[in-house]
Amino acid sequence: MPKSRIRKKADYTPPPAKQAQAIKLNSRAWVAPVMLAMFIIGLAWIVVFYVTDGSLPIDALDNWNIVVGFGFIAAGFGVSTQWK
Repeated sequence: MPKSRIRKKADYTPPPAKQAQAIKLNSRAWVAPVMLAMFIIGLAWIVVFYVTDGSLPIDALDNWNIVVGFGFIAAGFGVSTQWK
């Protein structure tokens, strides 16, 4: 019986190397200052509330002043998600 032709496989050629692309981290200019301002305002709100024995910043809110301070801090964390 005649022998069939053997197909020669092409030599392995690795895929072309991908060129590294620089990642652009264009952070919005307003994010960092607003984030820090929210953190500082929240911290200052809570500190003023404790130092003045609850009479400042807003006397009518009573202990809800703590929630307002933490709200500013939470808003700062929310703004921080926009930072790239």
